Amino acid sequence: MDAQTSSSPHVIRSFRKGDLKACSRLYREGLVGGKLAENDTGLDIDDIESAYMNHDGSHFWVAESEGKIVGMIGVQAHEPGLAEIRRLRVAQDLRRRGIGSALVEEALKFCHERGCIKITLDTFMEREPAIKLFEKFHFRHNRSRNVSGREIMHFYLDLYQTERREKKKT
Repeated sequence: MDAQTSSSPHVIRSFRKGDLKACSRLYREGLVGGKLAENDTGLDIDDIESAYMNHDGSHFWVAESEGKIVGMIGVQAHEPGLAEIRRLRVAQDLRRRGIGSALVEEALKFCHERGCIKITLDTFMEREPAIKLFEKFHFRHNRSRNVSGREIMHFYLDLYQTERREKKKT
């Protein structure tokens, strides 16, 4: 489950217990306005091992560069065939270098290998680069809702439809 992209010096690998402090830092740095959203407890970040690594269909990865954790992403399975991508973060000074794309690719590969047919995620409207990244991977905007005066956008990717489109191309 570890992958290195040829165009950049980062490695995507499975989370290890020793990564928790760095992941917590990335999580906090990525909070919009520096605060937890009303719909978020952050408890999964306090115990990534229990929330992601001990459940079939769930997993957590980090992007490592020069011995430092520079990105992270998680997948949680909620029911058979349905997974949610969560906690995508890339260190602010290293964005737009392919790390986010590599993390999303790893998460999608994981979901595909486990037979997921639908993947969901959400993000705040203020995260325009993240929204563009999700659209690059063909996630579709499903709905928006207001939480404490801030717009949360919900996206989904239908892997069954994606697979059918790819087969038509060949």
